[in-house]
Amino acid sequence: MSKQKTSWQDTVSDWLVSIIVAVALAFCIRTFIVEPYMVEGSSMYPTLVNHERLLVNKFTYFVSDPQKGEIIVFRYPKDESRDFIKRVIATAGDTVEMRSGKVNGTEIDEPYTWKEDPKGPNLSDYRKSVVPEGHIFVLGDNRNNSEDSRFADVGFVPLDLVKGKASLAFWPVDRWRMLP
Repeated sequence: MSKQKTSWQDTVSDWLVSIIVAVALAFCIRTFIVEPYMVEGSSMYPTLVNHERLLVNKFTYFVSDPQKGEIIVFRYPKDESRDFIKRVIATAGDTVEMRSGKVNGTEIDEPYTWKEDPKGPNLSDYRKSVVPEGHIFVLGDNRNNSEDSRFADVGFVPLDLVKGKASLAFWPVDRWRMLP
């Protein structure tokens, strides 16, 4: 009889250890390596659409800083419980300016921006500024519908608010692709 009890206790013990290890691994993976993210809104249209699901690579920025052209997820500076997703346009030390919707004149080729917006072309201006050390300048691909670094509530994004790089769009399945 004691052999059955020991066997049952061993089984429960094995299951508990397995569950604890699985939870610890999931926590570590989500905290330090990769996290799922759902796009909310149209600020990154046409590159990303509302309710599209992505994997955000959190490990990348432990070893390097965000680079121009990368799509990142960051905590909103005015309310860090909210996440935003935008494209890095300028990094520390870069000069950035917008006139009539063009970033730095014709210096930056931006094939990813939405050119067929029913609101018309983006004609916004942003004063000439230098991105401070430890910060980045971000814009949405849908410039007419994006709360981004042009606005005081976001401004230059501190690197410590960057959660990770959007690396893979996986849902819906027909839009599965690696992101730049």
